Amino acid sequence: MQSLTKSHRHLMLAGASALVLCVVAPSAFAQDTAVEEVVVTGQRAAIQSAQKIKQNALEIVDGVSADDIGKLPDRSVTEVLQRIVGVTIDHTMSRGDPEHFSVEGSGVNIRGLTYVRSELNGRDSFTANGGRSLSFEDVPPELMAGVDIYKNPSAEQIEGAIGGLVNLRTQMPFNHKGMKLAASAALGYGELRKGKGKPSASLLFSNRWDTSIGEIGALFDVAYSKSSTRTDAIQQEPYFPHLANGSNPWNTTGKTVWVPNGLQWRTLNFDRKRVGAYGALQWRPNDRFETALTWFNSQYDMEWGEYAIFSQVGNPGNVVVTNGQYDDKGVLTKGVLSDPADGGMPFNDDVRAANRKSRTTDVSWSTTWTPDDKLTIKTDLQYVRSTTVGFDSTVATGLLIPSETIDLTGKLPKIGVDKTYMSNPSNYYWAFTMDHFDQSVGHEWAWRGDVDYAFDEGGVVKSLRFGARFTDRDAENKNTPYNWQALSQTWMLGWYMPDLAYLSDYKASNTLHSFPNFFNGQADLPSPVVFPGLDLANGWPASYAKLHSFRADNSFGDKGWTFAPASYGAGAINLQGENTYAGYAQARFGWDDLTYPIDGTIGVRVVKTRAEATGSFVGAQTPTLDPSIPAGLIPNFVRTSQQGTYSNDYTNVLPSLNLRVKLRDNLQARFAAARALARPDFSQLQAYTTLDIGISGTGSSARADLTGTGSGNPFLEPTRSDQFDATLEWYFAPTGSLTAAVFHKKLSDVVTNTLYNVPYAATNGTIYQFSTTAPVNGAEGRADGLEVAYSQFFDFLPGPLSGFGVQANYTYVDSSQTLYKLPSNVTTGQQATLALNQLGIDTDGSTYGELPLTNLSEHTYNIALMYEKGPISARVAYNWRSKYLQAVNVNGTRGSNGLNKTTGNYDQNWALPTWADDYGQMDASFFYKFNEQVSLGVEAQNLTDSQYKQLMQQGIGMKGRAWFVTGRRYNAQLRLTF
Repeated sequence: MQSLTKSHRHLMLAGASALVLCVVAPSAFAQDTAVEEVVVTGQRAAIQSAQKIKQNALEIVDGVSADDIGKLPDRSVTEVLQRIVGVTIDHTMSRGDPEHFSVEGSGVNIRGLTYVRSELNGRDSFTANGGRSLSFEDVPPELMAGVDIYKNPSAEQIEGAIGGLVNLRTQMPFNHKGMKLAASAALGYGELRKGKGKPSASLLFSNRWDTSIGEIGALFDVAYSKSSTRTDAIQQEPYFPHLANGSNPWNTTGKTVWVPNGLQWRTLNFDRKRVGAYGALQWRPNDRFETALTWFNSQYDMEWGEYAIFSQVGNPGNVVVTNGQYDDKGVLTKGVLSDPADGGMPFNDDVRAANRKSRTTDVSWSTTWTPDDKLTIKTDLQYVRSTTVGFDSTVATGLLIPSETIDLTGKLPKIGVDKTYMSNPSNYYWAFTMDHFDQSVGHEWAWRGDVDYAFDEGGVVKSLRFGARFTDRDAENKNTPYNWQALSQTWMLGWYMPDLAYLSDYKASNTLHSFPNFFNGQADLPSPVVFPGLDLANGWPASYAKLHSFRADNSFGDKGWTFAPASYGAGAINLQGENTYAGYAQARFGWDDLTYPIDGTIGVRVVKTRAEATGSFVGAQTPTLDPSIPAGLIPNFVRTSQQGTYSNDYTNVLPSLNLRVKLRDNLQARFAAARALARPDFSQLQAYTTLDIGISGTGSSARADLTGTGSGNPFLEPTRSDQFDATLEWYFAPTGSLTAAVFHKKLSDVVTNTLYNVPYAATNGTIYQFSTTAPVNGAEGRADGLEVAYSQFFDFLPGPLSGFGVQANYTYVDSSQTLYKLPSNVTTGQQATLALNQLGIDTDGSTYGELPLTNLSEHTYNIALMYEKGPISARVAYNWRSKYLQAVNVNGTRGSNGLNKTTGNYDQNWALPTWADDYGQMDASFFYKFNEQVSLGVEAQNLTDSQYKQLMQQGIGMKGRAWFVTGRRYNAQLRLTF
């Protein structure tokens, strides 16, 4: 734990959390402040404390105290973070799977960038998922004393934060004057998810004792929380062009029209459990020496079950429209879809079960020795272990829907299908299975030592700090492919199967699901639908083996099928090791006698990184050639496989400057300049490359296409940033401030997937270059922006009105990125593949221009109306962010049936950019304090019952891709403080 100035130790907030210690920086030493011992309560106290710390800090920092976390209507650390100026969160479960909504939020961006470092009490913290940062939704907010966001780095801070640094602070026993006991109990309820409420509880005990060997303190904090939610979704397939050239006789419009393959719908039940425990021991034998031992453990378990029905139309050209209505661009807005060529529109309806267990444990020991009034020495030792294990299982039935009526003219799409047909099990067949699992573990040992020497008063140099840090970290990430295997599909008929495996012929568990109260009654669905039983998804692998026996019974000749479970092949295992050696020196300076006093810090951090990745390289194998191809025209390659360890090391010099000018006692300006870095995720450093050779053409015109795929690149270096910040801060009242900040970040060596050449020798010794897709340090970018924040309680108003207050902030971010230039020998087809992954290709084969950075909203704002008077504490908060690009070439917006404009057939690859539309949500809380020990309240999330919408970008414009509704959530809570 960081050493603290005496005034910080005595700063008390007596609300739900009673006392909150606010540390200015996650460093070896706390910044000097002039805050005296005060006892204050409620939201006013929390805001006043945070405001004072921001004002006195020598860095640009924003934060939330534990009292704020208790009062904000948020149920996770992720949701808390989105309230802070410059911070946004995602609303999907993962950035690679935008089809699944996250009720409590997921990934965190600071100033529009994903390069975010996470710390616990100023020390490194992470989740073992192939990345480097903590999954904040895994952490119980009840264990936190506060959250600090650092917008610009200093030399003493651990390197790795370009966007910003999130430091989670826990309490320590010496933060309290004596015994402290606090408890809470809550019951949560989700509007869409019917059933019993889900409990949450927390308990904190802390005490300190004077003994014959000095002062001893002990603290224990435990938190338990469960949540059950439901998300409903309607999804639309991409639009495909249908030419008016006779290939589609129904298209009599005289122009090209754009038609989707259908509309689909799903519902997902999500259950999560968080358990956290934290303990701390402190010993202070005298005023010169202090040591502390802390233990932190966070457990996050989740499981979900999904019912989804979606189009499996194989050839968009087979879709027929009747009674069609179109807009001025030829886009279908209303009509009836059918697929007579396939005997009906192929749809699959699946039941999907997934679960994950994540654990993070942190044990840390710190010692601070101050041999005299000028010298302070600190040492800190930390061990972190994180694990995560996940399983994902999907089983699907299918049916041939005679027709589907769609209406896209309203706020929500309308879907019409014959309900009698949908509810008849005889119309369904066994469609497919898909299994996936992963497991990861990460360890880190870290040691740091810091020395601070304070100079005599009156000089320009106030103090000098220097220190060193060493880490030893390893990561093992195992991740199988999603093992999709057909049971019976319409495209298998004739060449593989004489008939589909109908449920009436092959018996296994199935159920009717009716999608009750879908979209809170706002959408009417053609239900019920016949789904596989959930026990088939959970019964893997035995249930899978039974289902695939249906396929074997139906197969032709020797094409029988034996189920093969997903497995960890060579490309599914990623082994990483990393050591870092860092040293820094930082001086704090100041000119106190100037008309406008100036102070600040200047320093430099030097860090050397040594990394190792264990993996394999698989060479190319020349296939059997067509006899018409002349001998020697195609080079002969023999496949070789080489396992090895790949080493990489680099050194970075990171200077930093922080200046503050005191224009008046309550008005100040800041300027900061620094160089920062962000190391690649371990998933990007995987050492696994495969080379392949394909043959195009026949006879003397045949040629070899030499390509490769790299799961990662062990020789990647960090993304680097030269960044500048300036602020103007006006603190016009104890709980009133108006601040503004501008920033510029110039990024280099940005990691991006691209093509580069890998040499490989043919049997005759000639070296050939294989154009390989893998991540490289190949792009540049920038991020510029503006932040404005305002906070005030209206104490000047009369009587009860003086309890009102407002907090508001706004962030604007503008960015751009320049992509890597391709090697000269890259073919047009390979360029198209690259565009497929980076730029996007429409369903008509046209390529998009350069797209903006992903996960970055131009505009974000928060506004909260507060009330704090007497026993009442209330808040209504609204958070909003503008639309942003989620990804290109992700689930549901990629495929291989794009239109070939020359032939009119659908035979090209396509990949649409997926966007999240503007989204805002209102939350609220109300608490009544019966006395100093007891308060009771209620919290509500998503009072507006907001609809989250996704868009797909096509040449015909931004079109609706998906609509999600999660309903309102309520939480009643009792708090006790003694």
